[in-house]
Order: sequence, then C-alpha cells, then structure tokens
Amino acid sequence: MMSCMSFLERVTVDPMQCGGRPCIRGMRIRVSDILDLLGQGVSETEILTDFPDLEREDIYAALLYAARYVDHPRLSART
Repeated sequence: MMSCMSFLERVTVDPMQCGGRPCIRGMRIRVSDILDLLGQGVSETEILTDFPDLEREDIYAALLYAARYVDHPRLSART
C-alpha cells in the first residue's frame, strides 16, 4: 500500500490549468470531478472505465486530499 504522501503527490495544482483547482497528475481531471462522481454513486470501476488515464490510486488520492482539506481545527469561543 502506498503512503499518504505518495497518494497526495498525485494531486497537482497549477494556476494555468483548470483555474488552479487541484487535478490528478497534471491531467485536466479535477479532484472535484472524481468526488462528484463518487458522490453520485458511480463506482470506482465505472470511473476507471470512463477515464482510462486514471488509476485506482488516483481515486484514493482524491479522497485523501478531500479528507485533509476539510480536516480543519475547530475553534470555539471561551465564555
């Protein structure tokens, strides 16, 4: 199994590509595209069939990137 860092290295951000949105391995396949498909119930197998340049690890990288992105510290006000 690949390490978390190896997965995250598959996510690239280039201000000149897709408006600077996170993509997979420099391709014009955005992390959000993969997440949207998974959220709609599309299986990994279907995604890999529809996007033959993707690899299973790319899907895992998109999920890991999203998990890291939304894992922000919780702030609370003291009373």
